[in-house]
Amino acid sequence: MVDADQTFVIVGGGLAGAKAAETLRAEGFTGRVILICDERDHPYERPPLSKGYLSGKEERDSVFVHEPAWYARHDIELHLGQTVVAVDRATRTVHYGDDGTRVRYDKLLLATGAEPRRLDIPGTGLAGVHHLRRLAHAERLKGVLAALGRDNGHLVIAGAGWIGLEVAAAAREYGAEVTVVESAPTPLHGVLGPELGAVFTELHRAHGVRFRFGVSLTEIVGQDGVVLAARTDDGEEHPAHDVLAAIGAAPRVSLAQAAGLEIAAPADGGGVAVDERLRTSDPDIFAAGDVASFPRARRGDRLRVEHWANALNGGPAAARAMLGKEVTYDRVPYFFSDQYDLGLEYSGWAPPGTYDEVVIRGDAGKREFIAFWRKDGRVLAGMNVNVWDVTEPVQRLIRAGTRVDAEALSDPRVPLESLVP
Repeated sequence: MVDADQTFVIVGGGLAGAKAAETLRAEGFTGRVILICDERDHPYERPPLSKGYLSGKEERDSVFVHEPAWYARHDIELHLGQTVVAVDRATRTVHYGDDGTRVRYDKLLLATGAEPRRLDIPGTGLAGVHHLRRLAHAERLKGVLAALGRDNGHLVIAGAGWIGLEVAAAAREYGAEVTVVESAPTPLHGVLGPELGAVFTELHRAHGVRFRFGVSLTEIVGQDGVVLAARTDDGEEHPAHDVLAAIGAAPRVSLAQAAGLEIAAPADGGGVAVDERLRTSDPDIFAAGDVASFPRARRGDRLRVEHWANALNGGPAAARAMLGKEVTYDRVPYFFSDQYDLGLEYSGWAPPGTYDEVVIRGDAGKREFIAFWRKDGRVLAGMNVNVWDVTEPVQRLIRAGTRVDAEALSDPRVPLESLVP
């Protein structure tokens, strides 16, 4: 069968899906490419939603992966505001839309992403309770933060992960009062551990953010549909005009699960299980982006990554695999964050319990340093804070998996490149 007779369907209109469609055309695929999105906005990137766009530093149009006319120009059949309700593997058809439209596929890519976890407490139905995942959420929250800043209002954020901290920074820049409630002992505890979590505690406190560690929200108090306060399990009540739930995200696997595809174990991120070619347990169905749990050959385990670079690189990799090209997807995880005057890049993966020590190169007090997480002398992850152009050597150290002398690793006079065998 020639390309022109084939139909490739992509479910999910985020960065992974849009870049997969782009790659199919760039690689010369001449068949039908159908991209189905459950949002009415054209495919967009998510980092600006909690960074530049939310803070008012970037325009709305800057978030889109391609200009709207690009899809027709490249003969991409784009279906916006359409939800895929079923995948029938026996007939290789996708069912979507209110009228049950069906389309047959030769290859299918699931790029369904993740969805915010919800607070399971009284008061979450109040109008002032927010989540941040979609462009529509960011548009609403941007207006809320501006109003809070103008009126000296209070924002309570449940969760001190990346989204929670980035929104806290944006809210303080608007002038809002901010309280962050976090059950762990430090911000970002599950990602960076206590050593580096303390850096972000100091950063945000210096900008006026109040933290409540070791507690959780138990109720959002309101009257006439309006948020008045947020209560925590230590008995305290915190003033609040708005509340943001930033307690993580869950992979959107219901479509894959209903189709009988293998789902990874919770310990592996719980996404759709794929092989090194991003192929699911069905050889004609692939998965990429936030929803995919992929194997790591160097570690012998699986990982599901909810960051921009995974979507940016995973979508094209899946597209090439759909075309029958040789693909091995085993990239070092990467993400970035901007908070106030602090910018960082993180490569690798070393949550608490997986590393022996953290080695610092530079001055953590001045927030100009590189942190390395090591186990048995090997670098598992690295994070550069206000230090730039070092991502490549940091990732090479991680990939090499060889022992690195801690003294040399911590010495800024020793070039990182010299430590890679």
